[in-house]
Amino acid sequence: SQADELVTVNDLKMYFPVRSGVIFQKKIADIKAVDGVSFSIKRGETLGLVGESGCGKTTTGRCILQLYRPTEGQVLFEGEDLVQLKGSNLRRFRRRMQMIFQDPYSSLNPRMTIGEIIGEGLKLHTSVSADSLRERVAEWLEQVGLKADHMSRYPHEFSGGQRQRIGIARALILEPEFVVCDEPISALDVSVQAQVINLLGELKERMGLTLLFIAHDLSMVRYVSDRMAVMYLGSLMEVGKADQVYFSPKHPYTEVLIGSNPEADPELEQKRPSTTIQGEIPSPVNVPPGCRFSNRCPKAMDQCHEVTPELINLTDVDRQVACHLYN
Repeated sequence: SQADELVTVNDLKMYFPVRSGVIFQKKIADIKAVDGVSFSIKRGETLGLVGESGCGKTTTGRCILQLYRPTEGQVLFEGEDLVQLKGSNLRRFRRRMQMIFQDPYSSLNPRMTIGEIIGEGLKLHTSVSADSLRERVAEWLEQVGLKADHMSRYPHEFSGGQRQRIGIARALILEPEFVVCDEPISALDVSVQAQVINLLGELKERMGLTLLFIAHDLSMVRYVSDRMAVMYLGSLMEVGKADQVYFSPKHPYTEVLIGSNPEADPELEQKRPSTTIQGEIPSPVNVPPGCRFSNRCPKAMDQCHEVTPELINLTDVDRQVACHLYN
């Protein structure tokens, strides 16, 4: 039902202009980073958004939070269209939505202490006294597994995993309702990844968060998400419950994407049929007509190269696929 949905994205488009010329920067084309994406996230749910690098996942996340202002489309947060809001009206929503960034090295200001970094949002959005600000920061440092006396240190004194914990504390100290996790573990060491994921899981349960979890590692997304959306070249290919998408993919692209995940058991890995995608990803500047994946799809038919498939509901409401095989 509509009432359960915290975030709804309708036909979101984000085009970046390509300009040429030195003085008169004439627009010659658009990079269609996100091209007509629609989905919704229920309150308390984790939606995993997966796809290979450059498919528009991060751009989608940033458009939802209005870090990029979308070219077209709606982003409804509790029914309010954020795309239409400006200034103080948008600021009201800012503290309710936060982002955990991909790179823990570039997302923390090297000239600020950890205490300043984590407390910055509180300082901007609330009129909290200096003492209680320190208390809250200390409290959050401990919640993410660091020590309160780390407050006066600088980011360069911490490892990648610790920095990502600082990033998590910065995002969650405002007690947001919705958090975009943009590949929060892809820059981290494998041994640290599980710790950060488990920390996020604990905090989500405790705070009742709603998450958009962006990643390209499908098995990780299956582990953390309730539902999964698969993206390719700015469009959604398939949406469904995480286990359904992972174990019985419907779209040929999802099949290949899951097939490219190596098996942990070396004997199984040797017996597994190899799946490689032929061809290159088309450029987002001149997107081919028809289905985005048609030039690389092993099951492509004539109409796939001409008609763009709609994202349609399969048997149940939670399962959608954009593929002519099902029309």
